[in-house]
Amino acid sequence: MKLRKLVSLGLACSLSLSVLAGCGAKAADEQVIIYSNADDEAITAMSNALDANGYEGRYIFETFGTSELGGKLLAEGTNLEADLVTMSTFYLQSAQEQNGMFLPLEFDVNTLEAVPDYTAPITSQEGAIIVNTEVLAEAGLDKPASLQDLADPKYAGQVAVTDIQSSSTAWLLIQALVSAYDEDGAQEVLHGIYENAGDHIESSGSAPLKLCRAGEVAIGFGLRHQAVADKADGLPIDFVDPTEGNFSLTESVAVLDKGDATNPEAMKMAQCIIENGRAALQQTYPNPLYEGEGADSANKSAYPKTFDQPLTFELFSAHQALSEAAKP
Repeated sequence: MKLRKLVSLGLACSLSLSVLAGCGAKAADEQVIIYSNADDEAITAMSNALDANGYEGRYIFETFGTSELGGKLLAEGTNLEADLVTMSTFYLQSAQEQNGMFLPLEFDVNTLEAVPDYTAPITSQEGAIIVNTEVLAEAGLDKPASLQDLADPKYAGQVAVTDIQSSSTAWLLIQALVSAYDEDGAQEVLHGIYENAGDHIESSGSAPLKLCRAGEVAIGFGLRHQAVADKADGLPIDFVDPTEGNFSLTESVAVLDKGDATNPEAMKMAQCIIENGRAALQQTYPNPLYEGEGADSANKSAYPKTFDQPLTFELFSAHQALSEAAKP
């Protein structure tokens, strides 16, 4: 969802790395390397949970776009530099099936829905239409009600979307279209949306919202919780739950299985993130995931839906191909 960047958190002191004699095991005081495709809000919540529970200065977050990190998981397997990963769950599942690279979690994961034993979800993110109410009014346009509306020529030049080749945010849109109109119909609607978007088929999942904020376009498709937050902050941003449905993707934490070289602190940090970070994470990503969690009714989407096939890397790749075929 963003360009790769290194976020080094904690003390600026020099590191003392020790290697156990006669084996490749990592010392417990060696920093845990965390690879993540998470948004800044989630990185902050996870970092705060770790820092408040004794891990300050003992980890490094390195963030990647979803497709980039997914490619590394599939290609590198247990040779990945990271000790801990937070990533789109469907990518973790495909990486585990291909490479057998994650350890079963050693703590209870009391989720509302069954999940693989090597994952614990950290966030659930829904898609929605985002609008700048001022730009719509100035252009004399009415608010769209559906994704199909975004293909209407009257919105030409006023739409921004994300390219599924670079960001999984776009998959939320394509899942909704395929579910509502089947693949052929989805490709036709998506072609019209891409025609209206023109140069604004963006690589970043947050770019359509940023373009709406700046008033460069009237309409975008992006993550619902971000538009909800902007509206609450008094910006001229509103959101529309498309009649085709609010589809969602989860991101989860997983611990790399490196045999004797596994960092023992990685499992502890994964547990800390889930047990101490969920409250803060849910303030930004309100969908309940664990037993005992609820959601403010104001944050509930109007048309929550689940795709009728398991979300896999193979399905993601098929929808990437559909997207490419739909481009003008």
